[in-house]
Amino acid sequence: MRDLFTGQAYDENNFFLLAGPCVVESEDLVMEVAEKVSGLCRQYRIPYVFKASYRKANRSSVSSFTGLGDQKALEILKNVKTRFGIPVVSDIHAHEEAEMAAACVDILQIPAFLCRQTDLLVAAAKTGKIVNVKKGQFLSGPAMKFAAEKIRQAGNDKILLTERGTTFGYQDLVVDYRNIPWMQEHGTPVVMDVTHSLQQPNQAGGITGGNPQLIGTIAKAAIAAGADGLFIETHPNPAQAKSDGANMLQLEKLESLLEQLVRIRQAIL
Repeated sequence: MRDLFTGQAYDENNFFLLAGPCVVESEDLVMEVAEKVSGLCRQYRIPYVFKASYRKANRSSVSSFTGLGDQKALEILKNVKTRFGIPVVSDIHAHEEAEMAAACVDILQIPAFLCRQTDLLVAAAKTGKIVNVKKGQFLSGPAMKFAAEKIRQAGNDKILLTERGTTFGYQDLVVDYRNIPWMQEHGTPVVMDVTHSLQQPNQAGGITGGNPQLIGTIAKAAIAAGADGLFIETHPNPAQAKSDGANMLQLEKLESLLEQLVRIRQAIL
């Protein structure tokens, strides 16, 4: 994993960060967020991966924004790599997408709802890219060993596992921090998806809700629990975001949070 950050100046003992807007809305937005976050990560010596989905396949409403088009969005992500010298992560949703996405990004991310899809995991593994598998909201940390095994048996041991909350009743999630050490037992770095863990999915109006005021709480607890990395979706104006605005962190609030998180990380080492 650390080889991914060649060229970045960072503290070897720091957590790494996957951060960016939920989806590629426009090239201007992507570049604005990438410039801001990469600058902060240099300042706080945090290894950084830019995150944005080139397409959103899982939306509550049929009328929700899904993307600019795969090739256009992937080209924008490729431009981020070139301009800022940082790696990029994006989701894939079907095995046919793996090679296309792998040509432009450094980490292929498997959405939580698809973490048991064998053909998708195998196709991602066979690209040779790092594969980040989000834990299904319906699974425990120990059960994620099967996803990791599928990728390893396909010949790839470059795996991340991500905690992103567990379904709790209807339209809410809770975070079980035991999943961080449990998934680390599978021999992989473990990431805490801070913002998606605060979703309130499938609201009556067809738009996912959230609790962004708890982003700091979830992130700090994850670092204290030993998470290797954090996943945070951030946007200059979440109220105008085309996807997941209800649980994204306002971009201007990121610096204060990162400063606190770095101090917590240093305190637990």
